[in-house]
Amino acid sequence: RSLAEITSGATSSLVTRAADVVLKERRRLVLLVREAPLHLGHLRSMTAATEMGAIVYPPVPAFYARPAGLEQMVDHTLGRVLDLFDIENSAVSRWGGLNSIKNDD
Repeated sequence: RSLAEITSGATSSLVTRAADVVLKERRRLVLLVREAPLHLGHLRSMTAATEMGAIVYPPVPAFYARPAGLEQMVDHTLGRVLDLFDIENSAVSRWGGLNSIKNDD
């Protein structure tokens, strides 16, 4: 519902109104969408939000980081979101090419 409110401009809560203002002021808006599975209406709302300047970021676990547990998966997701705001953090390791991959064999 929040995504639909943001893309339509018909906001009814503080969160959706704040997102509306962020878009109006051409500031960075990152939307972590959690609906799954997605239907066409969800996809169209995500497309509309992107066209309006938002960044749509589904919080999908990154298994390539080889998390040891749920906490590391959440930390990695939050680290990536902080990166989108240029906030330094130690939750995400930078890609250093093929030499940065550990071979556990």
